Amino acid sequence: AAPPGPPVYVDLAYLPGSWSARTVDEEFFRRVRSLCYVVSGDDHLKEGVLRSLLDALLAGKHHWGTDIQVTLIPTFDSLVMHEWYQETHDRQQELGITVLGSNSTVAMQDETFPACKVEF
Repeated sequence: AAPPGPPVYVDLAYLPGSWSARTVDEEFFRRVRSLCYVVSGDDHLKEGVLRSLLDALLAGKHHWGTDIQVTLIPTFDSLVMHEWYQETHDRQQELGITVLGSNSTVAMQDETFPACKVEF
């Protein structure tokens, strides 16, 4: 357990992947308050804990109030993410959480990949 203290405010936070994703809980989101959270790591380990991670965001953000808008940026497509988005959409709006999705692509050399632009 983390020692008591004030929350930390940042502009951008990458959520851990693989086994470390299991450490992200409601207390994490109470303490690490970011304008943008990037959910990366398209792997089977993250997929297994993704729903609990997303639910922890809702639970933790509840303690902030609605005056701070949060953007969630997934970097991979996931059935779990789609289900969570649809099932909790009203709650996301109440808490000021926006989930970015993008159909934009970027082409670099011989590779094309999905992308989105975030401005601060």
